[in-house]
Amino acid sequence: RGPFGSFRAFGVIALAFAVLILSALPASAQATQNQGPSNVEVTQNELGGASGFIDVIAINGLIDPVLANFITESLTDAETNGARAVVLQMETEGATISDDEIAELATLMFELDVPVSVWIGQANNGRALGRAGQLVLAADQIGIAPGSEFGNFGELVLTGDVASSDFVGVFAEGFESTIGYDDLFDEDELPLTDLPVQNAPLILSHLLELPEFESDVITAGDTLPDGSVLPEGSEATQVGTTSTRFVGLPLIDQQFHTFASPPVAYLLFVVGLGLLIFELFTAGVGVAGMVGAGSLLAGSYGLAVLDARWWAVALLVIAFIGFGIDVQSGIQQFWSGVGVLFLILGSLFLLGEHSIGWLPLIVGIVGMLLAMLGGMPAMVRTRFSTPTIGREWMLGELAEVVEQV
Repeated sequence: RGPFGSFRAFGVIALAFAVLILSALPASAQATQNQGPSNVEVTQNELGGASGFIDVIAINGLIDPVLANFITESLTDAETNGARAVVLQMETEGATISDDEIAELATLMFELDVPVSVWIGQANNGRALGRAGQLVLAADQIGIAPGSEFGNFGELVLTGDVASSDFVGVFAEGFESTIGYDDLFDEDELPLTDLPVQNAPLILSHLLELPEFESDVITAGDTLPDGSVLPEGSEATQVGTTSTRFVGLPLIDQQFHTFASPPVAYLLFVVGLGLLIFELFTAGVGVAGMVGAGSLLAGSYGLAVLDARWWAVALLVIAFIGFGIDVQSGIQQFWSGVGVLFLILGSLFLLGEHSIGWLPLIVGIVGMLLAMLGGMPAMVRTRFSTPTIGREWMLGELAEVVEQV
């Protein structure tokens, strides 16, 4: 109860949002790089050594302008710096960029002098779906890990001879289907043996299959690259002699890429609006207002990158204005009903092609309703009510009425 109780309520809600935002961050591209069979070891030599190096570019989340620019620069740099090959490590379910930009990325992959392959796999299983997944069609080689899948491409946007004819033949009846690991390698399924896809449980497995990745077989008694000797009785060990560079988004670019994630953009936008309304009825130093303004700007950027419907955004804004009107009046009537209705409709229909997810939607809607219909009125009543402490001494005393009561 009271203003501090309301601050605690908002703190709990903010914590819930923070947990969801963190859970929405792209899975770490490093999660599976150090795992592998005991008889496979890949060592890192000096870049530019006799065996050269291979770049592994991490693609996580929707391909937005920031990530598209990163992929373009990374491919160009790999060719300029003399990489022997490039691997795109894909974990994506779509794109926010245009079809023409997707086609340009695929054309760059196809025309690059350096071989470009794709590995579909992650700690949470790999995905190469939607329009972004069409980059798979332009790759020289493809590796896929168990539990991963690709497809559901939608209308083909690649031009010319960029798309592999093998894949186009498989998807001749429509690009809405998907191909999973089991479809390719499960003995109980009909294998699609004609597709140029390799069984690669780990990124290292995929690297070892590349012609550009050199390796030596070390047997018991031989000296390993680190100077140690493989003990007697040990199995033969395949040691890579080509260095590998794992390339990821820079920190600032990663933040903007995260803002453009559907659940993060939605949560930041509604939290920002809620904190700005909260700031209007508090007597503080403006912390809530500053945090709210920052969240609103970040969420607005994300919605601008995504396919947000303008009328749904307007519904969300009107919803919070309605909440503010009834908080000011002290009675929850017509405008509170408008706020509830518009918040639900605006949240459900905010995005077109992309999905926010049910968990962020439930937390966003329920959290804001609890804050606006429960926390805010209680805070305002306490903030502006007449103090009631210390009146007992007046009982039974005589008083003079100085103005009309």
